[in-house]
Amino acid sequence: MDGRLTTIELFKEDMKFSAGHFTIFSATERENLHGHNFTVSAALTGRVGREGLMADYGAFKRELKAMCDAWNETFMLPNCSPHLQVERTDSEVLAHYDGTTLRFLPRDVTVVECANVTIEELARLFGERLTAEPERLRERGVVGVTIKCASGPGQWASWVWTEKQA
Repeated sequence: MDGRLTTIELFKEDMKFSAGHFTIFSATERENLHGHNFTVSAALTGRVGREGLMADYGAFKRELKAMCDAWNETFMLPNCSPHLQVERTDSEVLAHYDGTTLRFLPRDVTVVECANVTIEELARLFGERLTAEPERLRERGVVGVTIKCASGPGQWASWVWTEKQA
């Protein structure tokens, strides 16, 4: 590696998913059920190698697309909310909130490891998956990753990882 840094930005047409959700504001206030056409992008910062490239970034694109595909056309519920409890049975997923119960078919729901289904949390989930193996990133010369998730044009949240966090 020659030490030069570069940033490769990945934002492909298929790095998107359509999903329903609601944002929880408090123990008694939440949005109505609705959906978005979410988009995801990644910026990988790393050292340029002797071959004149940082890394084969195809694996990163495939991983992001796989997450998008898994979440596409589902209703997303958070399983770490202090205000919402998710219960699964064989025939339904129940979301208990403020004395009410919302019922969903299991095939229609994705339960995600977050406190709230927001672009802030979704960006983090994408980022944590992409950076789950810091040694793999280091081997490829990657020293920084920024993930952006948008719920619509002009409304993005960013999550940032650097090699110092590993």
